[in-house]
Amino acid sequence: MSRTLPRGHREQHFTGSEAVRDVVIGMSDGLTVPFALAAGISGAVAATGLVVTAGMAEIAAGSIAMGLGGYLAARSDVEHYQSERRREHDEVRSKAPAEEAEVVQALAAYGVSETEAAPVVAALRRDPDKWVDFMMRFELGLEEPDPKTALASALRIGGSYVVGGLIPLAPYFFYRKASSALLLSVVGTLLALTIFGYVKGRFTGVSALRSAFQTVAIGGLAATVAFFLARLFSHA
Repeated sequence: MSRTLPRGHREQHFTGSEAVRDVVIGMSDGLTVPFALAAGISGAVAATGLVVTAGMAEIAAGSIAMGLGGYLAARSDVEHYQSERRREHDEVRSKAPAEEAEVVQALAAYGVSETEAAPVVAALRRDPDKWVDFMMRFELGLEEPDPKTALASALRIGGSYVVGGLIPLAPYFFYRKASSALLLSVVGTLLALTIFGYVKGRFTGVSALRSAFQTVAIGGLAATVAFFLARLFSHA
């Protein structure tokens, strides 16, 4: 007998986790790596020309590398899922008793007794595809990835990296003195890191203020280390 939800009942679940994950990966690296690079070079040179050239080269290379990495990771998830699904199909056909025992074991984790699990086992036995679906989800903990998302993931990560990287680099386009551009870059990047960390926390369900603090701390530490290392080596 089918059951319907009470009238007016609406469940609010966040369903854009993959897109948010891609933006977080691209944006966080885009803000911190070019920021650290620009700060480091600013500690060694007086003019902004070299900072802009090196920064743009890093953003181009970084966005391509990050996007390609995201694409390969997404494709790897698809291939892994397909490989495991083929293996489960083989085991359902050749090792049915063992697979039935695994169904009972999986249901036992949710408080379902062996007697109560028997009708479920019988129903799955009649439909091998559903049986495999069950094993993929409840034995292996795998959800089927969409193969079409690999390219979209790469574009989101690469694009987010470019957007993030241009923020700390922007002041160097308008100032000829590196020290002046660095000051604005620090202010703008720390502000962007704060906003980004806060929004990331809101989307991912963790404390927004803690997320903002952690994001600023990591980005600030990376830039500080790069800046003083560049100063150290330039005066060596």
